[in-house]
Parts: sequence; structure tokens; C-alpha cells
Amino acid sequence: MSLTQKATIISPNDNVATALADLKGGETLKLHFGNKDLKIKLVSPIPFGHKFSLTNIKAGFAVVKYGETIGIATADIHLGGHVHTHNVVSARGRGDLAGERQ
Repeated sequence: MSLTQKATIISPNDNVATALADLKGGETLKLHFGNKDLKIKLVSPIPFGHKFSLTNIKAGFAVVKYGETIGIATADIHLGGHVHTHNVVSARGRGDLAGERQ
């Protein structure tokens, strides 16, 4: 990752990236990870430290960061959409999901 990069992707299996600065809605980011070059247009502003989607994530499907499921989408999340508590529920430490895999 270069110092001028505005977001980071941690694992090649992730479907979200994390903002390294406050990002503007409508802004197009060029991200490079491994051997992939991605171009993502942000749907809305993304605050520093928050996540945005690298793909369309349907409601009920896994949100993946660190190569691990960190939550389940509670609504459809479009490419470049803000990923946060308004559209994701935690999947960690929940006994009601024990043994379930998304």
C-alpha cells in the first residue's frame, strides 16, 4: 500500500475495504491489492476507519474482512456502499449462529 492510497484491503478474500481518510460520496478510488486493480465509485461519504463494499453484497450474505466473516448484511449493499451497523449485524460470539457458516 502506498502512502497516497485512501483505503486498504487486508485479505484477497475480503469484500470490503477500510477508509484511511474521510472519503467523499461520488469519489472514485483506484485500489491495488495483490495482482488486482480495482476502481470503486463511492455511493456515499465514508468516514475514516469505516468500511465500504468492493462488490455487491446481498442481504443475508457474509461481510468479509481479514479473510473472515465479520458480519451478515441486513440489507443489500451496493458496490461502493458504506458498510456499517446500519446494514450489518455482527456474526461473532453469537450462540444463535453456532455452527452456521455463511
